[in-house]
This record gives sequence, structure tokens and C-alpha cells, in this order.
Amino acid sequence: MSKNIAVIGCGYWGKNLVRNFHELDSLCAICDADEGLLKSFKEKYPDLKTFTDYLDILKHPDIKAVVIATPAETHYSVAKDALLAGKDTYVEKPIAIHYKDGEELVAIASKENRILMVGHILQYHPAVLKLKQLIKNGDIGDVLMKIVAAVG
Repeated sequence: MSKNIAVIGCGYWGKNLVRNFHELDSLCAICDADEGLLKSFKEKYPDLKTFTDYLDILKHPDIKAVVIATPAETHYSVAKDALLAGKDTYVEKPIAIHYKDGEELVAIASKENRILMVGHILQYHPAVLKLKQLIKNGDIGDVLMKIVAAVG
């Protein structure tokens, strides 16, 4: 397996993604605006390239995919840049703040023939699985599911 994935954003949740992709032996680079944070990661993972500007990662021809764990309000713009740069893209939830931005990312991924994936860790959380089972079995009565369109 070649190391061709980069993580953009190494903070609160990104540190877990760095660890996981490094353990999978597929991580080649990390990016964070905090140089002190990058220095501590470099000590732990000396084989990784480090960047402070994610646009430099997007220009790198050996990086085929990016994992985005930046603040939620940046997900849309960073993911859009990544897709348009020809990178397969995993973005932590939420994929975007506004529904229309999420739709645009899906359209760009389709047009560019790129993989776009959003994190969904809670889908497999034991509490969520139990709730789904209770609903399916009718143990909690009738559940009214309502979809509310985002206004924006």
C-alpha cells in the first residue's frame, strides 16, 4: 500500500485521524496552521511531511486523498478546494454548515469523478444502535420522523 493520504487539521479530532491513518500505513503528510502542534506531531511521527498551508498539500502530486478535520465552518471551502484539485476527500462531520454547500460538494465530486465521504462515527455508537433497535421493535411507541430543510 502506498502512503498517499494527508490529514488537514491535527487538533481535537484530527489527532485521532492522524493516528489511525498512520497505523494503516497510508499517511504521508499532515497540515495544521499551528507550527507548535506540527512540531509535536513530527516528534511522534518523524516520517510524515508537514505543511502549514493546506493549499500546498493540494498541489502535491503524490498526495491522492485528503482527510479534513478543520473547524466546521471551513469544511466546505477546504473540501471544495480539495475536490477541484483532484483529491479524493474525507471530511469530518458536518460536511458543510449550509445544506446547499453540501449539495454543491456532492455535485463537484460527481463531476470530477472523486470520492467524497463524510465522517459518521456516531452511526455505529452503541447508544444509536440501541435506539434504532428500540424503534424497530416498537418498544418506545410511535416515532414521528420529521425532516426540516435548512434555511439559508
